[in-house]
Amino acid sequence: MRDDQKSVYKSIDEILWNDWDPLGVNEFSEARDEYQSYTPDIFKLKIIGADKETIAQTLNDIATQKMGLFGNISHCRQVAEKIINLT
Repeated sequence: MRDDQKSVYKSIDEILWNDWDPLGVNEFSEARDEYQSYTPDIFKLKIIGADKETIAQTLNDIATQKMGLFGNISHCRQVAEKIINLT
């Protein structure tokens, strides 16, 4: 992975932790790795140039299908916008 890609990957990890946080656990440092297993999938979408809606829907699907939570597509779109804007 190139240095610029490493930076984007790390930024996505931070966005998932700080901004997405569907479980509301980011105030607990011991849960810091909670979303890291989803970072590769979101990174891959970013690298292939997926649009905001695709990333948002993926985040929403993770929350609803893998975590069993109620989705919040509006929030996921806000998070996806941050990911799309990473350089």
